[in-house]
Amino acid sequence: MLLFDISVKRPVFATVISLLLCVLGLVAFTNLPLRELPDIDTPIVSVQTTYRGADAAVVESRLTKPLEDAVSGIEGIRTIASSSRTGQSQISIEFGLSRDIESAANDVRDAVSRIVGRLPEEADPPQIFKVDSNGDVIIWFNLASTRMNLRELTDYAERYVVDRLSAVDGVANVIIGGEQRYAMRLWIDREALAARNLTIADVEDALTRENVELPAGAINSTTRDFTVRVMRGYSKPEDFERLVIKKGVDGHQVRVGEVARVELGSEEPRNDYRGNGQLQLGLGVVKTSTANELEVVRGAKEAVERVKETLPEGTQIFVSYDSTVFVDTALTEVYKTLIEAVLLVLVVIWLFLGSVRAALIPAVTVPVCVITAFVALYLFGFSINLLTLLALVLAIGLVVDDAIVVLENCQRRVDMGEPRLVASYRGARQVGFAVIATTAVLVAFFLPIGFMGGYLGRLFRELSVAIAAAVAISGLGALTLTPMMCSKLLVSHQRTRGLTRWLDDRFQQFTRLYSGILDRAIGHPWVTVLVMIGAFGAITALMRVLPTELAPSEDRGVFVVSATGPEGASFEWTVGKVREMEKRLMKLVDEGVVHRVNTRVPQGRGGSSTRWGRAPCEGPRP
Repeated sequence: MLLFDISVKRPVFATVISLLLCVLGLVAFTNLPLRELPDIDTPIVSVQTTYRGADAAVVESRLTKPLEDAVSGIEGIRTIASSSRTGQSQISIEFGLSRDIESAANDVRDAVSRIVGRLPEEADPPQIFKVDSNGDVIIWFNLASTRMNLRELTDYAERYVVDRLSAVDGVANVIIGGEQRYAMRLWIDREALAARNLTIADVEDALTRENVELPAGAINSTTRDFTVRVMRGYSKPEDFERLVIKKGVDGHQVRVGEVARVELGSEEPRNDYRGNGQLQLGLGVVKTSTANELEVVRGAKEAVERVKETLPEGTQIFVSYDSTVFVDTALTEVYKTLIEAVLLVLVVIWLFLGSVRAALIPAVTVPVCVITAFVALYLFGFSINLLTLLALVLAIGLVVDDAIVVLENCQRRVDMGEPRLVASYRGARQVGFAVIATTAVLVAFFLPIGFMGGYLGRLFRELSVAIAAAVAISGLGALTLTPMMCSKLLVSHQRTRGLTRWLDDRFQQFTRLYSGILDRAIGHPWVTVLVMIGAFGAITALMRVLPTELAPSEDRGVFVVSATGPEGASFEWTVGKVREMEKRLMKLVDEGVVHRVNTRVPQGRGGSSTRWGRAPCEGPRP
């Protein structure tokens, strides 16, 4: 009871406590990451290995099977899924929800490192990735040009655009979709090679031996110092054509141009990315795990606006897909609901209390509790998302209860003729234990939800902490800020006029109606029991009939069409089928139903597989 005694005697103390809590809440709010939903990702680690030129059967036996055997003994694995296709092996390892993703990834790295020596020398080292929703692209920009081909466009993007997007605060990575980087390509004539008694290995050895650039020491003088290097003399197709592979028996030097056609082409030509039927380049922005999604997108768009000022003639960059449109709209609606709930609660309090001065006291409690709840989210490493904001909306009706209990008791004593300072002092003492008990009961109800297991527990953990924190702060406010404000604002009043008198009359009528119903229920207990049994039976029946799902269906204005071709389908065959899909979807663009159609072969972030095609479509922006 000492706390509210001090608050009444020392009003500055109670005010400073509330202001300090608000300041801490605002600081936590500005540092919390923003997500659509809480982080409920299953710990998944992916192992990807590239073995160029090997077919699916070789990849399966030489890469996938040894890697699977190596990681199968790691603790906490739920499932292992693998796929082997031409030139690439991929293994996805799903762990239990209780397993930490960092330690799981380290265990996978250790297991893979033990068998790297047994993998083919021609294969690239296995790459281990942590699969996380934070690694998803949040916004795609499309880069298109009427004067540059895809190789030139890729080179320009890597030189001038990617770095500027990467410099935006909160950006972890920038992914290039449909890229075609410059590469010197040699098309070997096998008959010419055999006629000169040469093999592919001889060509590889010559390229490795000759196409190098090495340091050659330094030249020092009394006034100048120079660094010497051996220049790489191969930069054009003609230079590679003159590269000597081997000296024949007759002294003839066999050059690359005699056994191969050399051209400046693409490192991986089997990449196809189109937007609304036009060949384009995709730039996907990935945020860091702690970054604010909306702030990152806003910064990326500002960076793109600056890039537009320096683009070459005939080149344009624009937003192709923005995942934050839905999140921004949803959060805006939740914020509006939060404000509406506060206003409605305050109106109801005023109608029941009949005094603006009295209604002001619990009104101050609402923002203090809501803002301070962000401190708990920050301390536990949670985020601002739809569920935590929903928790704050639900908490608005709970955080005013303790303040109203203290306020009503203090107001009752003021109406009895006590001075408001004495009434606040005695009134808070009288109901202090009840306030503590009520707060403890509410916290004990919501907090255990955070200890539930499985996906539901992880989904609602942040909601339970947010509500429990807001309710706990409301109890503190009811024992400090509310008695202090009662000692300053309460006055004796009689609600005998206007709207207040009319509401009092309605409440009296409702009280008489309720008293009559209660008397009849007590007089006929079996009828009441049968009604309750019928209600429980109806609830049970409805629970069996109504469909169940984790979350309601949402229309985000975006849908994805994925197609998988038959085994061995070529890149050209897949592109042809995707073109047919694109042609049909483009009719929706012409009709104004769809805003943009993006097609990509292969689907995903990269690789050289040609069996997959993908066509994301985005509806008109709201």
